[in-house]
Amino acid sequence: MATDQLFRLFAEQNRVRAFAAVALGAETSEEVAQVAGLTPKGTALALLKLREQGVVKTMDDGELRVDYDLFKTLARQGEEPADQGPVTGDEHTDMILRTFVQGGRLIRLPAQWTRKQVVLQHIAEQTFTPGVEYPERIVNEKLRAWCDEGEIDHVTLRRYLVDLHHLRRGNGIYRRIEA
Repeated sequence: MATDQLFRLFAEQNRVRAFAAVALGAETSEEVAQVAGLTPKGTALALLKLREQGVVKTMDDGELRVDYDLFKTLARQGEEPADQGPVTGDEHTDMILRTFVQGGRLIRLPAQWTRKQVVLQHIAEQTFTPGVEYPERIVNEKLRAWCDEGEIDHVTLRRYLVDLHHLRRGNGIYRRIEA
């Protein structure tokens, strides 16, 4: 499903209300109708379209569920594509980045220290503007985006960036060091 199809799907109020009811825990069409304040016919039509487009699914036990995996897939499709071509112009560096960074996410940190430094420098350069002050909360948010579904957590990543002097920390404020 394309993103524009998703927008069209939710352009109709009854579908939005039915979807919200399922997202809030309604498990049957009767519960959806009650929670969403829809007629049985309006509920049936809305759920039919939501099922056809795959955003709501019927489980084996007959209960309705939102297909959150579909939304995750659509969100990833909307992101910039994974690094396929040259990133830095250096073939070796680009190979390292394509291996450990895909789709704007850190898959894992390399075990080899020199490769780890390349990946961390890339993350720092792509995430933080030199000279700009970032509160710890913002740094954490930005790094969580890199760590989503990866093997490393944002706290470890932040620590590496500070230890390697890509970020300087003082009084809960972080600043990227100008190269």
